[in-house]
This record gives sequence, structure tokens and C-alpha cells, in this order.
Amino acid sequence: MNRCFLRASAVVLATAIAFSPAFAKQKPKKHKKNVDLSANPLGNLKSNQPDKLLFDKAMYALKKGRYDVARLDLQTLLNTYSDSEYAMRAKLAVGDTWMKEGGSAALAQAESEYKDFITFFPNTPEAAEAQMKVGDIYFQQMEKPDRDPQNAVNSEREYRNMLEQFPDSPLIPKAKQKLREVQEVLAQRQFEIGQYYASRDNYAAAIARLETVADSYPLFSRSDETLITIGDAYATEAQRFSRSNLSPAARNELTKFYDKRAVAAWSRVVSHYPMAPHVEDAKDRLIAMGAPVPDPTPQALAESQAEEDSRVPVHIGKRALDLLSRGPDTVHAARVGEPSLQSPPPVLAPEVIKQSTDVMVAAQKGQPLPNTPALNPTANAAEAAAIANGTAPPRTGQPATTLTLQDVQEGQGGGNTGNSVTVEVPSANTAAGEGATGAASTPTEPPANTAPAANAPIIAPVGPTDNKPLPSIEKPAEAQQQINEVPAGQRQAQVQTGANASGKPTKKAKKVPYDKNDESSSKHKKKGGLHKLNPF
Repeated sequence: MNRCFLRASAVVLATAIAFSPAFAKQKPKKHKKNVDLSANPLGNLKSNQPDKLLFDKAMYALKKGRYDVARLDLQTLLNTYSDSEYAMRAKLAVGDTWMKEGGSAALAQAESEYKDFITFFPNTPEAAEAQMKVGDIYFQQMEKPDRDPQNAVNSEREYRNMLEQFPDSPLIPKAKQKLREVQEVLAQRQFEIGQYYASRDNYAAAIARLETVADSYPLFSRSDETLITIGDAYATEAQRFSRSNLSPAARNELTKFYDKRAVAAWSRVVSHYPMAPHVEDAKDRLIAMGAPVPDPTPQALAESQAEEDSRVPVHIGKRALDLLSRGPDTVHAARVGEPSLQSPPPVLAPEVIKQSTDVMVAAQKGQPLPNTPALNPTANAAEAAAIANGTAPPRTGQPATTLTLQDVQEGQGGGNTGNSVTVEVPSANTAAGEGATGAASTPTEPPANTAPAANAPIIAPVGPTDNKPLPSIEKPAEAQQQINEVPAGQRQAQVQTGANASGKPTKKAKKVPYDKNDESSSKHKKKGGLHKLNPF
């Protein structure tokens, strides 16, 4: 009995301790949520003003996805309270409604609203936000590198404008990162095209694409592969010329020229990207070529290391999602470094081909090989002299000189060399003489001693020299009067035949009976019986 009592007491004591407030677990205090007030920086102000109520109502509708209601409230606020402190923010929020609604038409309208905001409020902090959102519109519509790059090009332009126009904005770091990702997509596109041309042994096109990537996008994640491929293309060109049928001197010069370019491309990998994944491949190529391997500077080592550490590693799940998504993969974009704000002119394949041709021509002529494409110096000097003298024909890059009135007069009347057309106007005197034959006569120059009168016109008038009046115009003969009456003899014939003046039969005319054997008509009864078989 005592055991049962003790056990019951222990259970009661344990229950009391568990439910006592002293031993109960204290609930954590509720903290206020961190609300992002960037979308509505004036929303935390408590006021019952009508413009404030309209603005809050529009922001709530925007949050709930009722974009038409939000735009209607914002337009009411702008039209009714144009001097309100919420007017500027409401103007920007109109663009936000279009942007969040999505769709090509809505995004185009959003861009127009943001551009209008920048025009009306260019010196406000919100102007940088509007410009940033214009870049985000194109950033959202970007596609993969093998698709249409127009949205990526537009996004790059808008982000560059944002960095140049608003350098003091707090959104600058975000804009730089977006620009790095956009340039990663553009560089990846050019890199893939260059690799395709290299795989098809079209080295001129491959060099043009890859050199554009190396010059325009230094933060590209595959810059080392880009430069290595450029060096391989030049090395292949050197091998091709070494096996050509040119003279030994020309072969040696061309081989050295392209080998130097290959060594320069591989050395740039070691000196600019010493921590890149494929830097060892570039070093192996330099060693095999017998060229010295450059030592990178400490600054280049630190910058390359920072770039490689900033890149986010790609996991299998992220790769699977990228395959299903429409947008490009920007995981490999660098998170540090200054993106390029000015792109140099792109390298074109015709320029590379022209440079190769000029180098080969110079090697065959025994002239020193230039570093830049150039023609024969003698020919260039002669052509420049011809252009300076005005005797060379106009080219595409050289507009034709504008002729003056003095040049035209000298060319036509200054000598026999001018190409001119002389027209002789016959007069009354020549009509009876030379011009009477009706044949074109050769123009004769006037006598040298004949001088025109002081007040004589430049072109003499054509016509008789006397002032006799012209003969009067003869009056045309009068037309015969039209008579709409039928002659008596014809009228009598019509009455006898039963026809009126218009030729139609009158009521008294006898109708000729219809003979179905001679003619057929749809108004009469068709043939029946044996008459159907009789074609006649």
C-alpha cells in the first residue's frame, strides 16, 4: 500500500513540476520581420492624407498581383495630386506594375515608363533605380548563348549606361555583377563560334572570333582556352606554310612570323591568367616550341586567384535545372574585377585574310614582314600621290571631289579636251539656207571679230525678227444639226413590218411560231420522246 502511495505521489510531483511556469520552456520573443522598404519607402509613415491612402492602396494591389487596379490608383494619384510627395514614387511604380505583369508587350511598356521617369527626374536617386530596371528587363529575356543575342546586347548597353550616368548610386555593385554575367554570355557565344570554325579548319574566322573575345571580355571564364586556341591556329598556319611550294626564304619568314604569334598568345595565358585551369597546357606548348615561359607578376597572380575563387562551383542539380530553363548559365561568371565599359572594334575574318595575304606577298618579294596589314610601300606611295593630285578614281573610302562651276566651264569651253554637247537652234535666216535641207548640220563657230551687243541676251529668241501680227485663227465649220426623226419612207416600212423606231416589235406585229425542230430554247418545252434521239 505504501509503494502504491509513493508511486502516485511521484507521478503527481513530476506532473506539477512539468507544468509549473518556473520549469516550463520559455517561448522565444517574436521579432519583427525585416521588411524591404525599397519598393515602398514611404509606406511606414502613418498618415490619413488622401494621396497617402491612394498610394498604399496601389502598393497593396501590386503586392497581390492586381496590376490593373494598382495602375488605376497610381494614375489617379498622379492626375489628382500632381504636387504630392508620392508623385515621383507613383510614377516609378507604374513601370513596376508593367514589369511584374510580364510578357513582351508589358515589358516594352515598362521600359517606356522607366525612360520617361529618367527624363522627368534625372537627378534623383530613383533615376538610377529606373535605369537599373531597364537593364533587368532585357536581362530577364536573355536566352542561351546559341540563341538570339539581341537581348544580351541591349542589357549590356543599359547596364553600361547605368554605370556611366550614375557612378555614385548604391546600386553600382549590383549593376557591375549583372554586367559581368551578361558579358559572360556574350563571350561564351563568340567562343563557341570560334571553336566551331577551328574544328572546320577555318582558321581566319576562328582567329577573328576568338581575338574579339580576348580583347573585349577579359573576365571571361574560358579566356585561357580562348588564347590557347588562337595560338594553335597560328601554329597550324606556320606548319602549312612550312610545307608549301614557296621559296625557302619565304617559307622561313612565314613560319617564323606565325610561330611568333602563337608564342605571343600562349605567353599571354601564362602572364595574365596564371591560375587558370589550362595554364599548364600553354606552358607545355611554349616548352615544345622552345620559347621561354614568362613569369607572372604578383599582381597578376593575386587577380587571377581572386577571379578563380569567386566563381561558383556547379553541382549536378544546378546543371539539371539549367538544362530545363530557358535562360543562360551564368554560374561561371566572375564575382570580382571591373567589367569592360568600352568594347573595341571587333576583329573581322576578311581583315585576317587580307593580313595573311599581305604577309605572304611581302615574304615572296623579300620585304620585311609587317606587324599590321600593309600593301607594297611603292604602290601605296603612288596611290597616295594620285589621290592627292586628284587623278585617282574615287573608292569606297574616298568620296569623289565636288565639281564647281569653274571646273565645268573649263571642261566644256576651255579646250578641245572637254566633253560637251553643242545644240544649234535654227533661226529664220538659217531656215531658208542651210537648214532648209532638213539634215543636221555641223555647228560652225562665229567669226572672231563678231562681238555681241552690250544688252544682247545670252540666248536669242526663236521666231521671226519682224513685228508683224500673226494671222487670225480660222473659225471652224459649223456642225450639221442633228435630227432625231425617222424619215417618212423608213417610218412607213416600220409600220408595215410591225416595228417601232427603236426596232422593237409593236403589239400589232404577228409572232412567228416557234419550231422546235429548227431551234432550241430554254424558255420552251424541251424535246421529248424520239425527238431527243434526232440530232437534226
